[in-house]
Amino acid sequence: MSSTVTGQRTPTALIVGASRGLGHAMAAELLGRGWNVIGTVRDTSAPTPLHDLADRAEGRVTIEHLDVNEPDHLAPLYERLAERRLDLLFVNAGTTNNEQTPIGKVATDDFVEVMITNALGPMRVIEALEDLVSPTGLIGAMSSGQGSITNNTTAGREVYRGSKAALNMFMRSFAARQAETQRGFALLAPGWIRTALGGPDAPFTVEESVPLLVDVLLSKLGTPGLAYLDRSGRTVPW
Repeated sequence: MSSTVTGQRTPTALIVGASRGLGHAMAAELLGRGWNVIGTVRDTSAPTPLHDLADRAEGRVTIEHLDVNEPDHLAPLYERLAERRLDLLFVNAGTTNNEQTPIGKVATDDFVEVMITNALGPMRVIEALEDLVSPTGLIGAMSSGQGSITNNTTAGREVYRGSKAALNMFMRSFAARQAETQRGFALLAPGWIRTALGGPDAPFTVEESVPLLVDVLLSKLGTPGLAYLDRSGRTVPW
């Protein structure tokens, strides 16, 4: 899939959480396929890989400021983007706590931080910006295979698992409220990837993973309804 440009209009994607890692790589992949990209960064005090991408992109990459944990950022962002039409809105946000702590021993502050960053924050973004997305566009978020209740046979990472399961449930409710629309909705389970969150022992690299993830996302364009999909486009059990 070398390009997704159709007709005379270049499609536009908003990638929330694109400063580095998977979000930045997805922005670069879409740019390479002919898309315009708007990417958000949380910290505006220092340049990021997204800034480097924008410097090379000849005006096709726009950088915006957004912290998904700060609801007050959303209305100003909406106003700044009000004249833009989005074909894809994708929220890439994730954090974790001490992975071996069982849920009954997790500190309240740790629980709240992970749940807000991984579940509530992304849904606030989606709810706030959905009107910018084309009626036939796609809205998605980065979930995890560890958000699957069916597949949880090993425990571990309990707050992280719960936060991604919560994101899946919230996204399912959001999609159900739009059941009559032509929009597509996607939750991606990318697999264990070598990022700051995944760590150095993960079996998959960003470079080999992101083209597959973008393929899966773009396959959902024009297909109404919600899907929970892995890196190969296979349905993940809820």
